[in-house]
Amino acid sequence: MNFLLNMNVHRDMAAPLKKRGHVCRHVGDIGMSRAKDVEIVAEAKRTGEVIIAHDLDYGHLLAFSGEKAPSVIILRLRNLRTGEVMSRFDAVWKEIESPLVDGAVVSLSDRSLRIRILPIESE
Repeated sequence: MNFLLNMNVHRDMAAPLKKRGHVCRHVGDIGMSRAKDVEIVAEAKRTGEVIIAHDLDYGHLLAFSGEKAPSVIILRLRNLRTGEVMSRFDAVWKEIESPLVDGAVVSLSDRSLRIRILPIESE
């Protein structure tokens, strides 16, 4: 899978993701360190990447867009050390892989996992 790490996600996340066979870029490494969220969403959609962020704004942007892409993983973990994040990531990977491919907003916290399939229908 291809991942785009938001500015608020440490660059150290790229190495373990790549070790697991994924492609990974950080917005700071591609000249988008000051880009607006909508620009990052457009870039991820254009390149087929899943955004990884701590920022809830991405979930809101995608929820109201009516689009199926890009997918986003929102990290809501207390401990954001790379090893801890990757441990949690590995624990849920089988559950989130397919939804991320199809289009989803995944919220990952210490004890819960929430998957919302895109597009999110208004009620």
